[in-house]
Formats: sequence, C-alpha cells, structure tokens
Amino acid sequence: METKRFSKNDSGFVCVHCEKKVEPLGYTSRNHCPFCLWSLHVDINPGDRACECHGEMEPIKVLTDAKKGYIIVHRCTKCGEIHNNRAANEAKTQPDDISLLIKLSANEIF
Repeated sequence: METKRFSKNDSGFVCVHCEKKVEPLGYTSRNHCPFCLWSLHVDINPGDRACECHGEMEPIKVLTDAKKGYIIVHRCTKCGEIHNNRAANEAKTQPDDISLLIKLSANEIF
C-alpha cells in the first residue's frame, strides 16, 4: 500500500517566533509565517503534522526556481534537519514578505 506524500492541512496558527496570527493559505498547507518566514518542525511529509520534534525552523537561505519561484530553506534549531518549502509570496491573504525573501536570497549562509 502506498502512503500519501502530501496532506492538505491548511489551518491558521500563531507564529512561535514572532507571535503574529497567521491565516490559512486557502489552497495548500501553510507551513511558515509570512511575516518572519520561520516555521515549526511538525511534518515528516508536507502537511502530515506527524513529526514529534517541534523545533523552530529557521529560514537560512532562499533559492529561486524558474517553475516554483522562491524556495525557502529552513533548518531546525533543535535537531538540525533541513527542509525546502515553497514561498507563498503571491498569496491573496498574507503573502510572504517579499523584502525578507530578497534579503535572505542575498545571504549565502552555507
């Protein structure tokens, strides 16, 4: 039996890093704060909320992809795991802060 690799889990939350209220995205799983770009290490596969780590995921780098747009690279401050997440800078409700995406794309931390 094949396991799903993506689960839509588009609920709002309060950011653990900046404490702002984040609204649901509306079309896919919201997985990071649009205001500070931080995330939480809660998924094994996108949207499943099955990871027990729950460490804060720091945005460390932004990549650009011709088809996917901005890709935010997060590193867990608790376990060190790295995840790539598509930016939501074109979202109708609470789009990602484009100035933070650009600033982060200019900083090569690796």
